[in-house]
Amino acid sequence: MTDFTIKKIIYYHDTDSGGVVYYANYLKFFEEARTEFFRAKGINFNELINQQILFCVSDVTIKYKAPACYADELLVLTKIGSLGNVYIDFLHEIKKDGLFICECKTRLVCIDKNFKPQQIPRDIAGILAI
Repeated sequence: MTDFTIKKIIYYHDTDSGGVVYYANYLKFFEEARTEFFRAKGINFNELINQQILFCVSDVTIKYKAPACYADELLVLTKIGSLGNVYIDFLHEIKKDGLFICECKTRLVCIDKNFKPQQIPRDIAGILAI
């Protein structure tokens, strides 16, 4: 599976008082990247929600290597690391001018309206496996 990339410009509201990206904001950047990843694959979350097919984050691991600062232009690379019956492991990297900023592994679990794990629909799994 190939990398999917989005650009992210760092705005003042992304930073702390020192002008450095606040650590928790990276979670938002990864969420934006996953959303765009799904959209690029033609997966519509509103349709899935109407079918009571939901995805929730169950696990996140982030390693920070270097700071990003106000006005930086970042590249957020996203790909699927593994795809199980009920989960998707996403691998993310953020780079700035070739410099490695951070990496993240995020597990999404497919759940029903009662928050119980359910199998990822075959058509969705097929699209994600490409």
